[in-house]
Order: sequence, then structure tokens, then C-alpha cells
Amino acid sequence: MLDRAHLRTAFIGRLGWAAATSELVAGDASNRRYDRLTMDGDTRILMDAPPHKGEDVRPFVKITNYLRSVGLSAPRIYGNDATHGFLLIEDLGDDLFARLIAADKARETSLYEAAIDVLLHLHSAQPPDLARYDARFMTDVACLSFDWYQRGAIGSIDADARAAFDTAMCAALEPLESEEPVLVQRDYHAENMIWLPDREGVKHIGLLDYQDAMLGHPAYDLVSVLQDARRDVSPEVQSRMLDRYVTAASVDPTAFHDAYALLGLQRNLRILGVFARLSLARGKPHYIDLIPRVWGHIETGLSHPIAGDLAPIIRKALPAPTPNILQSLKDQCQTIPQP
Repeated sequence: MLDRAHLRTAFIGRLGWAAATSELVAGDASNRRYDRLTMDGDTRILMDAPPHKGEDVRPFVKITNYLRSVGLSAPRIYGNDATHGFLLIEDLGDDLFARLIAADKARETSLYEAAIDVLLHLHSAQPPDLARYDARFMTDVACLSFDWYQRGAIGSIDADARAAFDTAMCAALEPLESEEPVLVQRDYHAENMIWLPDREGVKHIGLLDYQDAMLGHPAYDLVSVLQDARRDVSPEVQSRMLDRYVTAASVDPTAFHDAYALLGLQRNLRILGVFARLSLARGKPHYIDLIPRVWGHIETGLSHPIAGDLAPIIRKALPAPTPNILQSLKDQCQTIPQP
């Protein structure tokens, strides 16, 4: 079998980029990596998504084509080798929202307003044919908090508590399925959005990392961007952005805020489990450092009345991430095989 380096060289060679220099831009929580190719003053991004490690570029291509068709700034695709897991795509630059806000806190409000406007635009479009991010699916991924975080924190999984949580979470989420679904990118946050000053309107924001998109509740991507696992969004900005969406979309404020709170709890429980798994199974202990912020979002969700049946189960079963627990999750790095 040809090695990956040879396949990569052949792919970019077919596209006329064999002479390009290459620089790693980023890896992520998956097995994908991204390199910036530079040649004759021009640049492209090479996505390397190895199929033998479970990656598949086809969903990225499908969602990219859809987002571009509705007038949003997803990167143009110049080359596609789905068999071997390579894409050559447009380089949208390095002006990630997270970097811009870190450099100038005064930009936070205007950038998040732009992010909300993208969601309003997206949610007004006819969504593509995608699987539904429904109550059953959301509950299954929220159970990762038991399968990985609880297991790593206390050494075992409380099967009875997990089953009780499964029942209560699915029952809480099921009423949200009556809402007309929209495309949810699922990782819509400040490190996946790039500011493009030379474009106009909703095209000001370059979009990344949306290959796991599904159809779901319109509050979900607001949770993604406002309850960020990687940076603190001020309570004032969160409140203003929710109001901006609710007003512009003409949705019922109470129902939307309830859904936002419940989906925030679901999403952050999933992330809690994913970050624990990344250390325990994948050898990436630095994700443990993000858990205290995620836990803060969970506490916010638990304090909302909509979490009434869930809160006692979660508070009893999942211990708060004390320094000792966080260190234990790091000490167990790559010690538990992933099924």
C-alpha cells in the first residue's frame, strides 16, 4: 500500500502544486490535519483526512457546496480525492475570531453580531437533506459524559445513573423535535470562524469545520458560539446575542431560551465526555485544561428550570472537576482503548 506522504505528493502534483512549500496550520480533535501550501505568492489549504482512521471528506464537500449555494463563505474546493482523503481548498487566512478578540476585546460585540447574522441567514434558507440531530442521537452523545468522564474520574460507570440520565435526557429533548429543523454546523465557535474584511454582509465570515452538520433546533449553534469551550464569552454579550436572534427571527422568547438552556446542557455534557476521551483514549491530555469552563456551562444549564428532572441525576453521578480529578484524567492519558 502506498504511504500517505506519496499519496499527498501525487495529489498536489496532479493539481499543479508540486513545487509548493508546506506549513502546518492546524490539527484538530479529529485525525484531520491542515497544511498551508504556498507557491508563486498564492496559497491553498491541504486537508489531510485519512480514511483508515475513520475520516471522510465527502460530508465536508457536501456541506461546503450547500453553504456556498446559499451565499455564505465556505472555502472553495479546488481539488478532491475522496478515496484517499485529500482536499485542496481556499485559504481564508488566519483572522480567527478568537485571535481578533484576544488582540482587541472591543471587537467582541461586533464580531458576535456578525456571527448571529450568519445564523439568521442560514436558518432562513431551505436546509439540505441531512440526518436529524434528534433527541435519541443527542442523548446518546451526551452519555459520553458517563462513558468517559465519569469512568475516568471515579474509575467506573454507574450503569443505573447512566440509564436514568438516558431516559430523562431523551424525554426532555423530545419536545424540541416539533421545531422546524435547520442546518446546525455543531462546531460553530470562535476558532472556526475567520473574519474576511474584503467581503460584504454575511460573507464577512469564513466558515470552517462543519463536516458533522445535521438538521436540528435553531438554538443549537447559538449554544456552540456563545457557550464556547475554548474562550469565555461575557454574560452581557451572550444576552445581547440571544436577544438579537430572538428579535430578528421572531421566535417565542421563553420557548427559545428554554431550548437554549437545555441544548447547552446537552452539548456541554457531550463535550465533557469527548474531552475526557481525547485524553484517556487518544493521548491528547491538553483538552483536560478546558474542562473547568465546560463544567461552568453545565452548572449554568443545571440551574435552569428546564433541567429539573436531570439536575439531581447529574449532580449525584458526575463529580465536579477538582484539581485532583483533572490531574487523574491526565495521568490516565491513552490508557483506555477506544472501542
